[in-house]
Amino acid sequence: MKLKMKMLTYLRFVYGLFILVQMASSCQEEPGAKTDAKPKDTVASCMQVPSRFGSSDTLSGITARKNKNDSGMVLITGGEFEMGADNDQSSEDEYPKHKVRVSPFYMDATEVTNAQFAAFVKSTGYVTTAEKKPNWEELKATLPPGTAKPHDSLLVAASLVFRATDGPVNLRDYNLWWSWKAGANWKHPEGPASSIEKKSNFPVVHVSWDDAIAYCKWAGKRLPTEAEWEFAARGGLQNNVYPWGSEHINSGRPKANSWEGKFPHHNETKDGYFRSAPVKSFAPNGYGLYDMAGNVWEWCSDWYHADYYKTIANTTSTNPKGPAKSFDPDDPYMQKKSMRGGSFLCNDSYCSGYRVARRMKSSPDTGLEHTGFRCVKDVP
Repeated sequence: MKLKMKMLTYLRFVYGLFILVQMASSCQEEPGAKTDAKPKDTVASCMQVPSRFGSSDTLSGITARKNKNDSGMVLITGGEFEMGADNDQSSEDEYPKHKVRVSPFYMDATEVTNAQFAAFVKSTGYVTTAEKKPNWEELKATLPPGTAKPHDSLLVAASLVFRATDGPVNLRDYNLWWSWKAGANWKHPEGPASSIEKKSNFPVVHVSWDDAIAYCKWAGKRLPTEAEWEFAARGGLQNNVYPWGSEHINSGRPKANSWEGKFPHHNETKDGYFRSAPVKSFAPNGYGLYDMAGNVWEWCSDWYHADYYKTIANTTSTNPKGPAKSFDPDDPYMQKKSMRGGSFLCNDSYCSGYRVARRMKSSPDTGLEHTGFRCVKDVP
């Protein structure tokens, strides 16, 4: 019964099903818990997002472009490093720290931009996850048997958009700052009234893992593994907390686009941005890579498994590609892919995602206003 209540609660939120009976949110505190306790980290705190399309084929009809343009990529020479937890903010899934060796690869210097994604859509006619009406048959397969179908007016093409609160709130109740908004997608990041006009050099958002994979196929590239991403994010530094070293993100000059102040109601915007920022707005790391901390979360190729590091802890892994299957103890019925890097919403009180070791996860067909990606390519 408890599990059923949990799943119905997040279904009510994600698909606007406010007609369901009121029940305690699975993300709110246990009786007697402190309301200021830091929530468990997921891409949207402990928000659980049900799969909309299951195993739908997003690659059908996508072919690699003939005239490949690999400018804007940086050669990462590869090497050996210690992957995983670096400080007392670390989560259980970042342990144990372990040795990893990665081969040379090329990586996009920036997150994929609106202009780049627009070129892909123009070439292929691709339609993103957020632009599609949810498939009820696929959706209900992830829900308790007997769950009633919502009204068709609620099963619409939409995505999750951030909205600041009027004041301090319980950080375990994600409903207060995320809105399921019809018409929100990569072309309309804050909803149908918004646009990406004059934002060609901003990172594309509201892209699912499926969308990112489709772009990669067209571009002749791929998504980075978690190991490649973390190695690249460290920029040649050893055992530091951030891409620039260990100076706290809020110390000194702005080093990344994050939430400064009190989340989710007061952003001091010392870094100059309330939402996402144009790529290359902040200094690159030692490898010449921009925004490896903050701005938008970046999809990786790996399935997410909370205990994966434990399985490779006693050896030096060479080019690990992640676990064979996904497991998230906070949401064991949902298959999830890994994400890295944090976003403009990250704050130490809520989500220290800008740390190079921070792992995050979400279902492959989920897109949000702070989710994007960058690509890598093998060295011949």
